[in-house]
Parts: sequence; C-alpha cells; structure tokens
Amino acid sequence: MKIKLETLQHQVDALKAIDQAFPGIDMMSDDPDANYIYANPLINCRYKDRANIDIKMETGTGKTYVYTRMMYELHKKYGLFKFVIVVPTPSIKEGTRSFITSDYAKQHFSQYYENTRIQLNVINAGDFKSRSGRRNFPAQLSEFVEATRQNANQIEVLLINQGMLSSKSMSRKDYDQTLLGGENIPLKAIAATRPVVIIDEPHRFPRNKKSYKDIKLLKPQLIVRFGATFPLVASGRGKNRVTKPDYYRGKPQFNLDAVDSFNQGLVKGIDIDYPDIPKEQAEHLYKVKQAKARELILSRNGHDYSISAGENLADIDSGFEGNIIYSGGTDRELSNGLALSKDMELIPGTFAKNYQDEIISQALDCHFKAEEDNFLRPDSANNMPKIKTLSLFFIDSIASFRGENNTKGWLAQHFEELLTKKLQNLINKYELAIDEREKEYCYFLKATLRSLKSDHQNVYAGYFSEDRGNSDEDIQAEVEDILKNKEKLLSFKDKDGNWITRRFLFSKWTLREGWDNPNVFVIAKLRRSGSEISKVQEVGRGLRLPVDETGHRLNQDEWQSRLSFLIGYDERNFAQKLVGEVNDDIPLDINKEELTDDMIDTIVKVRKKTDPEFNEDKLLDDLDEHNVITRSNKFKPEVELNGQKMSGYDALCQLYPELEQRTKVAKGKIRDKNSRESTQVKLRKQNWQQLKNLWMQLARRQMIKFDSSVNPVAEIVAKNVFNDNDNKIFVLQRPQIIHQQLETTDDGAEIRETQIDYNATYLTMNYGKFLKILAKQTDLSVNLLNNLMIKAVKRLGGNKNYINENTLSNLIRTFNKQFNDRIRQSYSYEPLDFVSSTSIYNAKKHEFVDSLPANVLGIYVSDHSTADKAYLYDRPPLRYDSADPELKILNRTYSPKISVFGKLPKKAIKIPRFDNGTTTPDFIFMVENNNKSAYLIIETKAENMRLDDAEIGIIQQKYFDQLKESGVYYRMATSEQEVHDLINKLENGELK
Repeated sequence: MKIKLETLQHQVDALKAIDQAFPGIDMMSDDPDANYIYANPLINCRYKDRANIDIKMETGTGKTYVYTRMMYELHKKYGLFKFVIVVPTPSIKEGTRSFITSDYAKQHFSQYYENTRIQLNVINAGDFKSRSGRRNFPAQLSEFVEATRQNANQIEVLLINQGMLSSKSMSRKDYDQTLLGGENIPLKAIAATRPVVIIDEPHRFPRNKKSYKDIKLLKPQLIVRFGATFPLVASGRGKNRVTKPDYYRGKPQFNLDAVDSFNQGLVKGIDIDYPDIPKEQAEHLYKVKQAKARELILSRNGHDYSISAGENLADIDSGFEGNIIYSGGTDRELSNGLALSKDMELIPGTFAKNYQDEIISQALDCHFKAEEDNFLRPDSANNMPKIKTLSLFFIDSIASFRGENNTKGWLAQHFEELLTKKLQNLINKYELAIDEREKEYCYFLKATLRSLKSDHQNVYAGYFSEDRGNSDEDIQAEVEDILKNKEKLLSFKDKDGNWITRRFLFSKWTLREGWDNPNVFVIAKLRRSGSEISKVQEVGRGLRLPVDETGHRLNQDEWQSRLSFLIGYDERNFAQKLVGEVNDDIPLDINKEELTDDMIDTIVKVRKKTDPEFNEDKLLDDLDEHNVITRSNKFKPEVELNGQKMSGYDALCQLYPELEQRTKVAKGKIRDKNSRESTQVKLRKQNWQQLKNLWMQLARRQMIKFDSSVNPVAEIVAKNVFNDNDNKIFVLQRPQIIHQQLETTDDGAEIRETQIDYNATYLTMNYGKFLKILAKQTDLSVNLLNNLMIKAVKRLGGNKNYINENTLSNLIRTFNKQFNDRIRQSYSYEPLDFVSSTSIYNAKKHEFVDSLPANVLGIYVSDHSTADKAYLYDRPPLRYDSADPELKILNRTYSPKISVFGKLPKKAIKIPRFDNGTTTPDFIFMVENNNKSAYLIIETKAENMRLDDAEIGIIQQKYFDQLKESGVYYRMATSEQEVHDLINKLENGELK
C-alpha cells in the first residue's frame, strides 16, 4: 500500500497566509555578502521578531505537510535554499525525516515542483564521535553548510532535535577541520548560511528558556513556528495578572483552531471511556499535600501521611499495588512515572493490576468494534477498500511489558490472555460466514491468533526510549515498524500475500508528541500523565483522519471516524477539560452583557458567505427590530422571541446561531461515553414508511450513460484548446523573486509588488511525465495528445520551453471546463437491476435503518427546536449544518397537508455525477392533496451560487426528471421563504 497525499483547502490557506506574511527579499541591500553563494538571499526585516511568522494548526491537520511545501514555495519564489528544522525530541525528528524522505511525499511534491528536490541532512547523537583520533564534522553538517546556490534545483534542509542542538558537540571548537574556509564551530558555521528556521511544537521552546536561546545562536534571518499550542507568557500583577499565548506579531498569521478542526471534520471525533469503580472505593482517596525532594506528604480525612523518597506507597495503604515508590529528587515522581503536583488525587484502587486489566479489556472491545466496522465497511459488497485499525497503549512501566531475562512482563502476559479470548470469540462469530468480506476477516483473525501463539509474534509491539541501541532483533523489528514503517502498519498484506497482523502498539509517552499514524482508532492510558500537557496533545496521536488500504485519505463525509480514548477513573473529568480547552482555543471573547465589535465581526463574516450584502448595519437593524439590544448595544434583560421569554443574549443566539457555532465545538464531536450522551439520531419509522414506495425507486443504482456524441466532442474540444492563438495556455515559466515594498502617501499605506526573474533558465518538465499527467487528468489518449503537442510546439517555433508545469495546469483546467460545458446535457441515467445500501436504507434487509450517526444530519445542534410529529427524526435536539436557510427551514411550522418532511442525511440517495462522485439533495417534503401524494425535493444553495452549486442543480434535476410520473418535483432554493412558496404552489396544484 502506498499513501497518497492530497492537497487540502486548509493547507492551501495556510500556505497563502505564509506568502502574504513573508517580509520579502531585500533587493536594495548594500551588504557586500548579499550574494554569498553559501547563504540564503537577504530577507527584509531579517533577525527581527516582526519578520517572524506563527502558523497555528490543530494536531492532526498536516503541519509537517505545510512546512515542507512552504520550503518548496520559498525556494521557488525567492531563491531561499537553506532551512533548519528544529524539533523537541528524537521521535518527532524521526517522524519528520520519515515524511520528507518518503516516496509518497516526493511523488506528491514532484507534481508541483518537478525539477526541485530536498536534500535532507539529519544530525543524530553519535555523529560527532571522533574516529582514528581525529575530531571531524559529521558529513551531514558539512554537506548542508557548504552547499551553494549554484545547484538551483536543490533545497538544503538540516533536521535537528533540541537535545542535539544544545549539546557540547555543536559549540565546541577543537575540531580538526573547518567549514566555509574558516569556521570551526558548528553553530557558527550554520549561522553563516543565514538560515530560515522552522520550529515544530513551539510550546516546547519558550522564548525565555535555553531551548529557544540555542535556536537564536543559529542567527536565523526568519523563524516560522508551526504548532497546535504555543508557549504562554504572563503579564500584569495580582488580580490583573493574565496568561496568554506568546505569538510573534501578537497573533498567528494563520489560525486553524481546535473548534474549526473538529466542526469542519478535519480530525476524528472523540469518545472517552473509563471503567467506573464503586462509590466507596472512589471516596477512598489521598490528596498530595506536598511533594518535596526528600518527602511526599499525602492527606486523607484530615490526617497526613509521610513517605520518604525511596519508600513504597503500599506502606501506608495496601491498595497501592505494584511496588509504587516515591522517587523524590527534582522530578517528584512515583516509580510508575506519575508526576505529582499539589492537590492531585491518588485513588489506590486505580493502581491495581485488575483495574489496568479492565482498561485493556475495554480498549480491546473498542478496537474490535472499530476493526469490524473498518474491515466490513457497509458497501464492502461494492468492494469499498478496507481500513486497517491500530491501537496505542500508554503504560507506566517498561518492565511490566518487556520483562526481565527474556521473559515477558506481567502486562504483556495479561494482554495476550485477554487478546486471545477476544480473538477466539470473533473467530467463532465469523467461522461460518457466507459473505466474502466476512470470510476474509475471519482469515485475518486466524492469522492474528497464529502469530500471537508463535515464538516471534508480530501482533503487538513496543517502543521506549531505552530501546535505542538494544541488540534484540525482535525489539528492533518492533521499533522499526512503529517509527519507520508507516505504510507497512497501514497495510493488510505484504508483497508475498501474507497477512500483516501488527496493530497494537505500546509506549511510555515516548510517542506522545510528533509521532503519528492516521489509523490509530484507540488510545488507552494505563496511568495518568500527571503533567499539565494540553489535553488535545494527549489525544493528538489519534486525531488524524484515516487512510484506506489503497492509501486514500478519507474525509468525514466518506467515513465517520472516531477515536476511542480510554482513561482511568481518576481522570474522569478529562472530557470536560478537553471540551473546555477546545472552546478556549477561540480568540473570540463572548460577552453576555453586551454585543461587542468582535461578536459583530464574527457574525458578519459568517453571514457574508451566504449573503454578500450582509453587513453590520443589517445585523443591528434586525436586532433592533426584535428588541434584543439597547442603543448602546447592551443586551436587554428579557426579550420575547417566537412566543418564548429569554435574555437578549439567548435571543441573539437563536437569531444568529453561527456565533455559538464559531465559539463551541459541536455536540458529539467529543463525548464522554460514561455520561450516556447519545450521538445517534433515531428515525421515526412510521414517517419513513410513508416514503417506502418512493425509496424503493431511489435505492436502485443508476448508471450514467453518455451519448454517442461525447467521444467526438472530447477530440474537438482538445483540438480547440491546443490551438491557443493568444498564448494564454502555452506559457513560459521562469523562477522569480517577488519584491514587496511598503510605500506611504497622504492617502495611507500600500504594498507595491514587483516580480524580478532571478534565473535566466526556463523551468521545464520531462515530456513523458507531462503527457502522462495530461492523459490521466483529461482521459484523452496519449497518442492524440502527443500529436496535438507536436503541432502546438511547431506552431510556437519549436520552443520546448513551453513544456512546463504552468502550461500543463492551463491545458488540464481549460480542457475540463470546456469539455464539461459541452457534455453536461449529453448523458442520461439508466437504472440497474440491483439496489444498494445508503446511509438511510439497508438494501440487504429492504428496510430503513433504526438510527443514524448524528453528524450525517448536521454538525450543529439546536436545543431550542420544538417537536413536530411530521418530522423524519426524533427532535429536539435538532441537527443542522447552516443557520440560514437550513435551520430556518427546519424550524418553520408547515400546514397539515405536509404529512412528512425532513433533512436528507449525507449519502442518502447517492446520485452519480457525470464529473465523478455522488450527490444527495438537502430536503424532502411529502404533500397530500386530493388523496394523492407528491414529493418536493429541495437543494438549498446560497444566493451567490458557485459554479459547482449550479452544476449540482443540473445533475439532480436530470436525475429526478425520471421520477415525474411518481409525483416527484425537484427545485433549488436559496431561502426559507422560497421553500415555503414552493410548498404552497404544490399544495394548490400550481407547481409544474
């Protein structure tokens, strides 16, 4: 299996923000070393914090992708070619190295930067060891420092972790060689290259700490920090003392915060579980009163208990099983690694082995539930690719896993026992399966059990800091799989067709940051972390959206992915803290007493997406009309809205729910399963049964059949596109430096931008690759394209420099647009002889499903909705995706002639699109008139409809035109009033 990288919109937006924030190249410098061939070009505002850039992206949204592509972009536009990536730990360094050097990343970036490559130089511990009595620089360091601008197609990148950067090896000067003809100190040699420094995980490098000061020794012209969390800085005193993130320029230049990441489905949703304990045991707890270097003082029921460093907690309470020793010293930790802090609760019952067994057992239940869903996907009959399921366990003791003297630790033994039982139960369940995919899953389970019972099992693996340098071959194989063989872990079979059964991973927080695998669906913490690390960081290893066995990254519309996070009872408030942390990530402060400028800006910004004319005046006029605010924008204490009395702030949220959408993570994205909160929406079966006759027609699969004229059209369009007389498609491409200069006049300040070619050589592509990509993106034959290209190049005077990325992009875009314009009406739908399951209908059982995942109906929740017996689902609460018009449509009261109505879930019908993919309309209304049933199908779109929206309308109209005889009417609508008018016309027999 090969991972396929895809360019996602939020990543493009981040790159655009970096480009806009970049201070530009100093073209007017009189520095005699400006063109020093070993160093980057000079950057405006270099070495100053006002030049530096912060990019805030939530864990799991692709920071490494963005900063890797940023290096390509800065090289292409500005000629920058020396970058230093600083990461906090070796495991993060390995993850970054693995991504940048992977074949899938190289292949992806070659689409955009064909003639450019990254030369990654990694400095590891041990690289500075002297050999033959001489102390030399590592080859990786020499290659980075002494590379020159003369190799215009190579980007030099030095990857180093904080510990290595701070080591004596980087600052000593007794080496037996020099760099750049004179430098004999590594830090100074790197500084001489005027690097751009990228900091990953910036919260680990506060600006007042040594770790950041070590980075400053590299004398970076520009620092770009990428992270989900940033270091905190305190200001003020006493009650006025506040703590806030420390950003360059006062704020991130791009901010993909946690709320947007969850609500937009850019990361997995989260389920949080913990095994409950009896009330008596829960109340039997100790609080940390003091944790000192030589003594730990615990308090319970007014009594203090003293434990000296080196003593066992079991000495004061036998409930502390497992030889729990207080280590004391500077760490103030227990022997199981738990960092202690004042007022921390210690519940002896959660330290017991049987309690950890319960967490493992629950984690395995969650794993196999996810694995069954991912392996036996609902459309597996249509060969939907499988998804490999991985689970990650954080444990407190390496000895409990690795054991001693070639024996397995007790934890590993217990894990094998529990896993064996669950595997055997599942094998019994699928032993007599008839379905092909279920039989295949049974083979996978049997292969897992065989491996587990073998002398060298390949089912679970561990990675701990102590493993580095371990000579045991089995342990090294485990480490290699976890750190380096991402594609192997994501695959079901090796090249010989043997099952790859490894999918349970163990660590002691070594994999807490930086390491990632998109298919982690379960994380189990067998002990508290104790530290104040971000809760989002703790779940971060499992937030990334998964990839299937073909390497395709699935979005939440394609597959509703959730992470199960298992914790102990002593962290039972984890979900509450996580939701609070996610909501606090929004920079907007909500004031329930007064409508602030920030709140106005937020509402206007969201509304403008669907109503370009909406502005602050419209908002204030509407709030005045509803008597929500005073003239000074204070909320009125009591307002009557829709017959209900409420506060002015609550009225604002009902009228403009996007305010709370923007400031709160949607319900169901993070859920505490012990709280029994439902994330399923129950269908009202009696209402759906009224749609049964229509649905039997909609469940039939449809095939798109193109008219015989399509193939000649493709050739005609291609000839027209290649005959580019205005030279708008065939263009020359040369690397440029973009120079931006701030100029001020009496009218204000403006940026004046000029483009300067910095290389006389034109950028070109390999012709074979050019044709291959062109053929793949247009579905035209290589022979036809080759003939057309020969004629085009001949017309252009034989200049092969026109064969480049820009020309390729122009050809693909122009052809597909003109071709789609010509064929959008040149096809029809042909019903097939089988039905298929959708999100709402089980084709095998020929019945509607009982309930739906709430997110397929909408990511937002309205608790203010009222019950309506004609609605297709139980309510309240009400699920929706947009406040206007969707929520308004759902909250409207309809006439008794509407027997059923409701929102259609995602993929409820799956209408094939002629340009690939499927679509489903938004609403269905069943109207009774003169003992006849008619159906109004609605697609809601904004007034400023995009081209793709109009295309969807054309596709859906063509599809539903087949069902006119069944009383189906299809319309697009841009407002709640328009839908109401359409219903009235249908009720009165006026809709044609």
